[in-house]
Amino acid sequence: MELKVRVYVLQDGQRFMGIGVYWLLCAVRDTGSLRKAALSLELSYTKALRMISGLEDGFGCRILDRRRGGQSREGATLTAFGAEVLRLYGELMKAAEDKVSLVYDDFIKKIEKAKQETGEPVGKQAQEGTPAVPR
Repeated sequence: MELKVRVYVLQDGQRFMGIGVYWLLCAVRDTGSLRKAALSLELSYTKALRMISGLEDGFGCRILDRRRGGQSREGATLTAFGAEVLRLYGELMKAAEDKVSLVYDDFIKKIEKAKQETGEPVGKQAQEGTPAVPR
């Protein structure tokens, strides 16, 4: 068993930052281009631009310094605020995973205890010679 933790930032019930936006910001940082970042994540440029616009609207600050592609193909870079958002969201995800992992470990211990005290094995867990009851 494993647990997955997803961390989203919402405003007025609308999600504007999650793992997809985080990956997009990482890709922009690494490629220096929103177009190249979108391609590397198999996103359309329009979708990537909407994600960035939603993030900028949500925080009320510019995330990217954009320069026209044209012949020079100058691309985009993270603003100082954008780089800080990237760093802080990474820390938030790590802290959430660490804290939830502790709670999950406790949950698994309690499940194992309950299974030993009250559970009846099925399938692979069934005692040898006792067939599992089909569902």
